[in-house]
Amino acid sequence: MKKSFGAKPYLFPMPVLMIATYGEDGKIDVMNMAWGGICSGNQVALNISESHKTAANIKAKGAFTLSIADIPHLPQADFFGIASGNNMEDKFARSGLHATPSERVDAPVIEEFPVTLECKVTELQHDAGGFRVLGEIVNVLVDEHVLDEAGKVDPAKLNAFVFDQFQSGYYAIGEKVGQAWSSGKKYLE
Repeated sequence: MKKSFGAKPYLFPMPVLMIATYGEDGKIDVMNMAWGGICSGNQVALNISESHKTAANIKAKGAFTLSIADIPHLPQADFFGIASGNNMEDKFARSGLHATPSERVDAPVIEEFPVTLECKVTELQHDAGGFRVLGEIVNVLVDEHVLDEAGKVDPAKLNAFVFDQFQSGYYAIGEKVGQAWSSGKKYLE
């Protein structure tokens, strides 16, 4: 028997993504967000509140980076979700992390996060669902230590974690349990 929970944003897993931007003063701002992801072959969609400092920075600069946080940097990633750039002078400096300017967009690349998508804003949307940013992925940067022998990202080495909307927890991504576009082939027969 199933129990009704009403209308809730209950999906699992949810990504833990770090949006990094520059403010008009040049300061780095990083925001932890889960309501976003890939929306086409070369685009991401970010659903964020327009009141965030990150939203103002995206509007001003027309660019952002989107990184995958890893378990060794979970405390900093969580901090970026609880501290507001609107209320804290320089929250990035408090994190102890390091950044370099992207070579392709006007946004910072956080050195400690193993995968970073460099994105330029293609559209800002306002609708009943709120504020949405569409960004074109212009490049992906990957730390070599998370690559396998074939030069592809190894999810085990990536050491990423996901967000649990049910109990507000973070969970490590576990072992591989199947192969996409192969595990269900028996049902094609």
